[in-house]
This record gives sequence, structure tokens and C-alpha cells, in this order.
Amino acid sequence: MTDSMPSADLAQRFERLGIDADSAVVARIREEFTRWLQRFFALDPVRSSDLVLAINEALANAAEFAYRLVDSPGTIDLVATYHPAEQKLTVDVSDQGRWRPQQADAAPRTRGRGIPLMKALSDRAAIETSGQGTLVRLEWYNISAIR
Repeated sequence: MTDSMPSADLAQRFERLGIDADSAVVARIREEFTRWLQRFFALDPVRSSDLVLAINEALANAAEFAYRLVDSPGTIDLVATYHPAEQKLTVDVSDQGRWRPQQADAAPRTRGRGIPLMKALSDRAAIETSGQGTLVRLEWYNISAIR
């Protein structure tokens, strides 16, 4: 996304493609996404925090787990699209890594709450896995843009 784009386009789309699957990079993208939300949408602090936390979970999961079985880290794509007619915000976080299925015999752990958290914080959450990677789609309804 460039600053030369018309402001209507900036308000309707935020994208970062080819993000390094790295926690420091994910933190930077989270901050950029937060500023985009604040600039273009009328969200109360709780709703804004919910959106940012859910997106952060999706990014962090991709950064931590998608490329665990490969020698070098891969990339993550984040695409947020605002649909003004529906007042809906859709955020896709995707990677080209491998899904890590939950092991039935795994020892209890203090982790693994990211997916339930994303589902609780969004109005709709879906995860699609394939041999080409994972797509997390999060949606929020009744989102108002700043005019």
C-alpha cells in the first residue's frame, strides 16, 4: 500500500504481503494495523483492542508454527478489506507453511488458546488448511468508517 493511493482506497484496504515470519516483524505489522484502524474507523477502545488482539494471534501463530518443520522461515500475508455497503471488515492472514495438528497424546500445556481467542474476539472466524498453507479469515460486522 502506498501513500499515493486515494484515501478511499486506503480506508478500504490494508495489506502487507511477504511479511517475514518473525515475531519482531509481526509486532511492527500489528502496530501499523492499529494505526490504520484508528485512522479510518470509529471503534470504541474495547472493540479496537479485540480486533488487534485477534489479528495478532493469527499473525503470531503463523510466525511461530507455520514453518517449524523447514530449514528457513517463510512469509505471511495480511490483507484487511473493508466492505462499506455491509459495514464489514474481513482480515485474511495466510502462510505457505504446514498446519500443525493437535496431538491427542500431547501433554497438557499452558498454550494453545490462540484459536479459541480469535473465535471469541471476532464475529466470524474460519481456518482453512491445505498442502499450500493455512488461511485464517476473521470478520467483524457493524464496523463504521470515519467519514
